[in-house]
Amino acid sequence: MPHKTLIKVRGYHLDIYQHVNNARYLEFLEEARWSYLEDHGDIVWFAEQKLAWVIVNININYREAAIVGHSLEIQTHFSKVGSKSAVIHQAIYIAGTNKLVADADITFVCLDQKTGKAAVIEGMLKQRLEQYIST
Repeated sequence: MPHKTLIKVRGYHLDIYQHVNNARYLEFLEEARWSYLEDHGDIVWFAEQKLAWVIVNININYREAAIVGHSLEIQTHFSKVGSKSAVIHQAIYIAGTNKLVADADITFVCLDQKTGKAAVIEGMLKQRLEQYIST
């Protein structure tokens, strides 16, 4: 089941065309990933392991304009865990509807802060990430 984060669209999120600026969606997605990490207790666990999530690719589709006053529901879940990277899928809906505003696949690596290189995803790290996979 995806994790859900709500964000209210404010005036400062808008561009000259009076809808949410495309770059703001990346911020909304990041806020939802932080909320996901907090709610699953992962911030502390990753810090203790000296691992940091580093985004290496984002593919985003903009599908519907969001405007001031909309409440957006961001659904977040893991879709793939590989040997060196993992993919999180996120979808932004106008809350209370099936209206898809944007969706994205975010690929990240777990950076070993001691070596500065991507960690191999195995053992406890792999188990921790794979438990959240859903379709």
